[in-house]
Order: sequence, then C-alpha cells, then structure tokens
Amino acid sequence: MKELELKYGCNPNQKPSRIFMENGGELPIRVLSGRPGYINFLDAFNGWQLVRELKAATGLPAAASFKHVSPAGAAVGLPLDETLKKIYWVDDMGDLSPLACAYARARGADRMSSFGDFISLSDVCDADTARMIKREVSDGVIAPGYTDEALEILKSKKNGNYNVIAMDPDYVPAAAEKKQVYGITFEQGRNDLLVDRALLGNIVTEHKELPDSAKVDLMISLITLKYTQSNSVCYVKDGQAIGIGAGQQSRVHCTRLAGQKADNWFLRQSPQVLELPFVDGIKRADRDNAIDVYIGEEYMDILADGAWQRIFKEKPPVFTREEKRAWLDRMQGVALGSDAFFPFGDNIERAHKSGVMYVAQPGGSVRDDQVIETCNRYGMVMAFTGIRLFHH
Repeated sequence: MKELELKYGCNPNQKPSRIFMENGGELPIRVLSGRPGYINFLDAFNGWQLVRELKAATGLPAAASFKHVSPAGAAVGLPLDETLKKIYWVDDMGDLSPLACAYARARGADRMSSFGDFISLSDVCDADTARMIKREVSDGVIAPGYTDEALEILKSKKNGNYNVIAMDPDYVPAAAEKKQVYGITFEQGRNDLLVDRALLGNIVTEHKELPDSAKVDLMISLITLKYTQSNSVCYVKDGQAIGIGAGQQSRVHCTRLAGQKADNWFLRQSPQVLELPFVDGIKRADRDNAIDVYIGEEYMDILADGAWQRIFKEKPPVFTREEKRAWLDRMQGVALGSDAFFPFGDNIERAHKSGVMYVAQPGGSVRDDQVIETCNRYGMVMAFTGIRLFHH
C-alpha cells in the first residue's frame, strides 16, 4: 500500500487528506481493522517511536497512551502490586503479561487524560493486553503484530470498527524529515538522539548516588519528553510516567501541571480513595471523574446533598488539605526530566512537594547555580544531560 486516503484531516473541513510515502515506496503499516484518521496516525506514529525507544533503552515491553499528539502515559512492563491493580481497575483480571502491565500503567497514570486514547505497544499484542484494551474507551492501537486471539478480541470492539494498525518493526525512516506550515516547507534532521545511561553521567549536585532504578526512570522520562509537545516536564516512578506537563509556554507551569498529576496518582492510592463506597454499576469513566473531583479543590461538586447520592452508597468524608498533604509526604524517590533547562529554582521547589529525588535536565541556564543550590537544599541528585528535547 503506497497511499491511504483518510476521511479528513485534523478537522472535518480539511479535505482531502491522505498519508503516503514521498519516495513512492510502500507504507510501513497495515490497517487490520477500522479506519484510522489523521490525528490517529499522528498519535500512532509518535507513540510507536516512543515505545520502540523505551524497549531498546530498558529491555522491557513498553506501552504508551497518546492524546492529541502527546503521551498521557508511558510505561514499561514491571509487575503491578495489589494497590496499583486496584487504582488501575485491573484487580479482577488475574495475572497479567508484562505487556499488559505496561499498558495498565500507561493508561492508569492519568485516566482522565487517557480517556479516548490511541495506544502504542512495543511488542506483539497478546490476549491479556487485548482484553484490557477492549474494556477501555480508546480510538485504536498500533503494535508490531497481534496474536490471533488478540486480533479477534480487538476486532470485536466498537462493532468491528476499532482501529488496529500493524507497524513494520524493521522500518527505518529517512534521515531528514519535512513538514509544511502555511504552504512553506520545513526540513530538519530527524531527532535520532539515543537516550541511554551515558547521558546521566554529569552529576552536578552534592549528592552523587544515582541507583540503577533511578537511571531507568530518568531514561523513561527523557524518552517520553522526546515525543511530548514542548515545553514539557515528566515525573516518573517505578517504571512509569506518573505526571506529564505538555505544551505550556512557561516551564514552571509544566512542572506544576505534571506535579499535580503525579500528586493525583499517589492520592488515588490512599485509603480514603481506595475505600470510596461507589454505587453498584457505576461506569468506569464516571468513577474516574468522581475520584478526580474528590481529591481536588472542588470536592463539594460531588459531596453536596443531591449530588453524592448518584455516585456513592453513603456520603464519604471530606479529604482535607491537611490529610492530603500528610499522605503526599510519603511519596519519595520520584524522578523528574525536563526537555530544556530549568531557568529558576522554583521548578525544583515544586518538584520537591511531589517527592522528586532525581532530576535530569540539559543545564545551561544563567541561573544554573540557583537551581543546583535548591537541589542541594533538598538532598536531590541532578544530572545535566547537555541535550534539549523540544518536540513540535
């Protein structure tokens, strides 16, 4: 297949639309089900690159959950403990394959943002992963292949219209990439920078100890940032992104946004949230929305009389600011990456509130000394990578 006609572009009024190879070659994909659209393919190809690099860097199966050309979550296939199984709503699925664990983590980190996602998988999709995908609201999936059972499960989703794409794992893109803006062609060398442990060798803080688990988390952060709309910041814990701040003009706003998502991820593991008495038969999306509101500042939207009865069997107590802060103070060992240098120490101050202990950023700010001093105050370990990871 050299060309695939699409229904429309980013918006219904943008016609005609297609994907094709400029050199006249074959597209490196096969559409096995559904009719993916323009934005679906943007998410699919960005996500495929991300999981492919995560697998290469860590040796573990990887998954990403993409929305509007930025990842809502990305993770590698480490086992899930009982708490994570509960907050990711997979505690009824038994033992899961490593790939299914990766997608549970990628989807579960920020379920609000992942609603209606496009999924990318580094490995052949197995039945465990397909069963998980089938019960979530998503637009489609890209993977290097599918087992017969997995493909049968996925083809039954959305009355047979679910988007399933097989990607040629051996495809190598051209060294230069092009795009047009306002009829003007831009060309640049592809960002084929290799993210590995060697990037983390220049530690500039007083504390120098960077355990291998932290190196893996920092690599996950940097690879995720490589395919996230800039400015961007990514918090990672135990092999998965737990907070991604994308597309903000101010870096500290990225840090705050991603930090709030990381905080929400951890608050969902608190007894107050795990024990919420939801009414029987509540939909998954309604449950996710209720939790997001309950742990936020507008909790009375669901705790007011006449509102809580639609969600809970009994009215839960307010999760006070003091209780939330006490729980968040338990979060430790978080890794943080930034796609460009931190210009002020305020980014580190905010990161500290979310348990950040390890930081990777390019360095090069005129205020590097201030940023390093702030890290030293909190006993953090920070590496200057010397590389920027803007993505537009």
